[in-house]
Amino acid sequence: MAQNLDGRVAVITGASSGIGEATARALAQAGAAVALLARREDRVQALADELGEGRALAVRADVTDEASLRAAAERVAELGRVDILVNNAGQMLLSEFAAGKVDEWRAMIDINLTGALVTTHVFLDQLRDGGGDIVNLSSVAGRKSRPTGAVYSATKWGIGGWSEGLRQEVQGDGVRVIVVEPGAVRTELADHISDPEINEATRGMWDTVEAMVPEDIAEVIAFAVTRPPHVALNEILIRPTRQPN
Repeated sequence: MAQNLDGRVAVITGASSGIGEATARALAQAGAAVALLARREDRVQALADELGEGRALAVRADVTDEASLRAAAERVAELGRVDILVNNAGQMLLSEFAAGKVDEWRAMIDINLTGALVTTHVFLDQLRDGGGDIVNLSSVAGRKSRPTGAVYSATKWGIGGWSEGLRQEVQGDGVRVIVVEPGAVRTELADHISDPEINEATRGMWDTVEAMVPEDIAEVIAFAVTRPPHVALNEILIRPTRQPN
């Protein structure tokens, strides 16, 4: 039987748009109080206002800045002990490796991988104090690499490897580590692809495979964290039906 999330507190990074925003709505609907972390404070404040006072808290935070995350944790304490952490913040800066876009590589490593590690470290003691859920957003690219996505895939493969090691470390404390691996989803991720041809090709692929929407992924996350405590969905791969790989 599914458990509702009444009395539980969820922290969601990258909550200002896309999967993060949709997940905030889904978890709030299931009863959780949600802390909305993002760099775009105006966007998360608007979402918090929509979800209602006492049910949502907008917090400006940058997952690449540990001091920012620790300050955010102090704000989140207003809602209570953290029970669910959704590491959603990410960038998908696709490019051919030979283009040598080192700044973009570093940005993805800092946000997609190191950001998730540091965010989890900041909240880990709370999650271990009574059990909880850590949801790490990976990608189908964390299983299969393709041209123009080599470095992006490296960050997502990293998420998978780290998550499995972390799972084994915290399972004795009743903490579930859940890796969610979406295929094509229509979000703002493509907006930041700097190569115009790759940008256009990505959007064309979304049309071809009938890409998912953020709410599709949010529903799966809500399902995973509402399973009975003895059930852990550790790895969930979700593709559009027409996506071949």
